[in-house]
Amino acid sequence: MNNIRNEVLETQLKLNHFALHKNSPLTLQVWKKTSGLALGERFSAIVKARLESVEFLHTPAEPIIGRVKPWPTDSEAEKAAEAELEKRGKLPSPGQTGHCEPYYDEIFKYGLDHIRECCTPLPAFRLAAEALSEFIERAGRQAKRQDVAAACSHIAHKPPRTFQEAIQLLWLVVLAIQTGDYSALIVPGRIDRRLAPFYEEDIKAGRLTRAEALKMISCLYLAINASCGRGLAYSVMVGGNGIYNELSYLALEALRESRLVYPSVGVCWEPDVTPPELRKLAVELIADGFSNVAVFNDALIRKSLEEYGIPAADAPDYINSTCVEITPCGQSNVYVASPYFPLCIILLEYMEKCNTGDYESFKQGYLELLGSKISEAAAAQNEIRKTRETGTRRPLQSIFTRGCIARQSDIEEGGALCNWVECSFVGLANLVDSLYVIRKEVFENKKFTIPELLEILKKNFADAEPLRQHFLNGFPKYGNADAAVDGEIPAIISFIRRECAKQQIYPGNTHFIPGTFCWEMHQRLGAVCGATPDGRIAGFPFADGAGPAQGREKNGPTAALLSVCSWNHSGLLGGTAFNQRYSATAVSTPEARKKLEILIDIFIRQGGFETQINILDAETLKKAQLCPEEYKDLIVRIGGYTDYFTGLSPEMQSEVIQRTVYKEF
Repeated sequence: MNNIRNEVLETQLKLNHFALHKNSPLTLQVWKKTSGLALGERFSAIVKARLESVEFLHTPAEPIIGRVKPWPTDSEAEKAAEAELEKRGKLPSPGQTGHCEPYYDEIFKYGLDHIRECCTPLPAFRLAAEALSEFIERAGRQAKRQDVAAACSHIAHKPPRTFQEAIQLLWLVVLAIQTGDYSALIVPGRIDRRLAPFYEEDIKAGRLTRAEALKMISCLYLAINASCGRGLAYSVMVGGNGIYNELSYLALEALRESRLVYPSVGVCWEPDVTPPELRKLAVELIADGFSNVAVFNDALIRKSLEEYGIPAADAPDYINSTCVEITPCGQSNVYVASPYFPLCIILLEYMEKCNTGDYESFKQGYLELLGSKISEAAAAQNEIRKTRETGTRRPLQSIFTRGCIARQSDIEEGGALCNWVECSFVGLANLVDSLYVIRKEVFENKKFTIPELLEILKKNFADAEPLRQHFLNGFPKYGNADAAVDGEIPAIISFIRRECAKQQIYPGNTHFIPGTFCWEMHQRLGAVCGATPDGRIAGFPFADGAGPAQGREKNGPTAALLSVCSWNHSGLLGGTAFNQRYSATAVSTPEARKKLEILIDIFIRQGGFETQINILDAETLKKAQLCPEEYKDLIVRIGGYTDYFTGLSPEMQSEVIQRTVYKEF
């Protein structure tokens, strides 16, 4: 298996994000051939052709089949076809796709033949279901093991009977939706819940051992990495709502076996409920450098989902749709991170036009500008939704999304039960640190006017380094449990939540939901932003997620935690990530690891949304910069997702290195 793992790593590092699932020449060919058919049937024909062109990779060492050969991505034919599809408005379609867990219950209970029968009145859905059945059969024919071939032959039509058949079906459904519908980041999701009945029955009957199940989950993780280039995210989530089983542990332990960037395994943490052994395992993995373990506040997320209208019975069944954004399992047509709002770019824009009064009127004027940006963004998302409704279909994803079959509507026509949009606000820490400096230097100390300060910023502190250092180090900063600067945040978050709540998203006049998740946009947006009043120079990355800006927390991890938890995270289902970084020596002893566990527990009790932790020394990262070939599988946590450090841009590598490293608790 180690040889397969190394092969997957080499393939993954060369993949161009979703290139595996494009095949634009084939898509264009089918689109032309199906002129005159109904829109849904044209897209079902594309699904069929795409799935027929997949070539599986498999060895006798693998208990499931799921790795596939990538399609060519850089040929002239590919580029030309992609350009024509874009001109026709067919690929890529605007807006988001995927970012969800499919609805597995029906296929696990009744099988694919039953689903196909349910789709009889819906020709596009029925054709897509038939294409999926043929796809699974072909996987079986290409399998190099008889048990895998037999499993595929069965699940192509009937419900799975064993753990092996269930995990095989789960992955082939995920792979087929991604490939056939060109839907990005469809995730395995809650595997400890979906697969537990099969695991428990097999263990009881003596058909399966724990070690065999672990190997199958590890193979699932290898297939995930083989299908998705670096720089994205894939999610598995375990526990929560008092539901824990042996697969909750195996989903974490499989990270040791695969040792690759995907998936992120989210632990739904419940103080006094999550089993001590599971908490300990999660912390051990984190301390051993597995940064693709994350911890989510289960009670807060469930409560937030109910506030947005998800029934209490469904609220525990959620997934971090890839990074830290939350979507309901099996019923989601949710767009995430749509769009990103650069808070400090908007601040600089406001400084250009503001009429200086007192600080409160200045802050209110900024918020009003931000509110107008929120309204414009929601309107733009609605236009995207309407465009997709008239020109795009995703028949295979629709089959596995609750509501679509019953409503006889494609997911692009509003068939899903849940159709909201989640947006993200980037650079929160930089904003509040900047506002505090403005409050003191402009309005209280009266050392500058807004135009004078803006001129200094436009020059990127040229010939004014002492002043920059004064702004950077002469004032309290978010992340140090200082009530004066932390106190800027609650009003901002409350305003954002209220303004988002005013918006109505098409279809169904549903929700526009905020978060502070940033993926890698803190670097991308920071790169195009001028200097800011907090002492940040032009082009430098913003703070990521809900945490303090790079290197500004001076009073240790507990103080940083208290700052992050000083404002209400409830309702921010767009995700609020708190990145922490410790040296390896800081967590090298059992006592230190117990302290880390306690700190995580405090974070959850204090109302934190999600936390993720890097255990890395700057020396290791700098060595990786010098000798990337020796560290090509070194994984770091960025802004909600994990990535290979040596694959990051030099700017992002620098940003990770400059984050505060805690050397003790």
